[in-house]
Amino acid sequence: MLDFPLSAEQIAEYNTEGFLVIPALFNADDLAKIDATIHSMTERAVAGEDMSKVLELEPEPVEGQRVPRRIYDPYDQDETFRRLANDPRMLDGIESLIGPNFNLQHSKLNMKPARVGSVVDWHQDLAYFPHTNDDLVTALVYLDDANEQNGCLQVLARHHHHYFNHSDANGKFVGMISEDLDGGKFGRPVSLAAPAGSVIFMHCITPHSSLPNRSPKPRRTLIFEYRAADAFPIWYGPQTAKAEAHYRPVRGKAAPFARFAGPAPLVPMEAEYASLYELQARAKAASTVKK
Repeated sequence: MLDFPLSAEQIAEYNTEGFLVIPALFNADDLAKIDATIHSMTERAVAGEDMSKVLELEPEPVEGQRVPRRIYDPYDQDETFRRLANDPRMLDGIESLIGPNFNLQHSKLNMKPARVGSVVDWHQDLAYFPHTNDDLVTALVYLDDANEQNGCLQVLARHHHHYFNHSDANGKFVGMISEDLDGGKFGRPVSLAAPAGSVIFMHCITPHSSLPNRSPKPRRTLIFEYRAADAFPIWYGPQTAKAEAHYRPVRGKAAPFARFAGPAPLVPMEAEYASLYELQARAKAASTVKK
């Protein structure tokens, strides 16, 4: 028996819409521990000579200071993040969606600092790391109150059963949807505003993006990607091995067989192992040069 299972209505909503918002799943004490860990890690990294293994900086300074926009692999960086990723409130929700046997695919922490947080263009997570099936769930934990002013997540509902194109005219993977999403052809974006401590369970193929944070308040999001034990990575080059280095057992048993299900996986062609921010920035820069 699970202590914190999702209801039948919540599971149905996730399966229909491609996402589910759980308001205030984590409390103020949980968030205070995470906050203290983030500040400590950031101070140590910025003071050190080599930050590349810990965090990535915003390209724009804030009041003359460089500020981080992402902390890499928080699950491996500190026990505080591991405790949250393995909290029954989190894992029982994941189990309700993809079954009792699953693992951590990867983790990251997007900072969205006040007045500068970088935009994230439309994309689908599984386009970056194709698997034999699509039983992967992205769990996004809002560490601050999130709204449209500070760049909350926005999604295209009910588009988690097919892929959009993520390539340029030459077939190169660009890390973002290259089809035209304007005009309402695929529905209107749904903004997922929610208070700090809320968790969004999002299907790995749900298209999503976020606007820049131009407000005076930060909007930090801690992200854990979970995958069913029988969802195995599909090899598409050396970057697959690099991505798989972040895999961690979490709950249940290992799977002796791979399960093939879901839409035919989108394989990133001519892809390289770089951050989402880098891939999207290069693609937009290349597009500007061509114009």
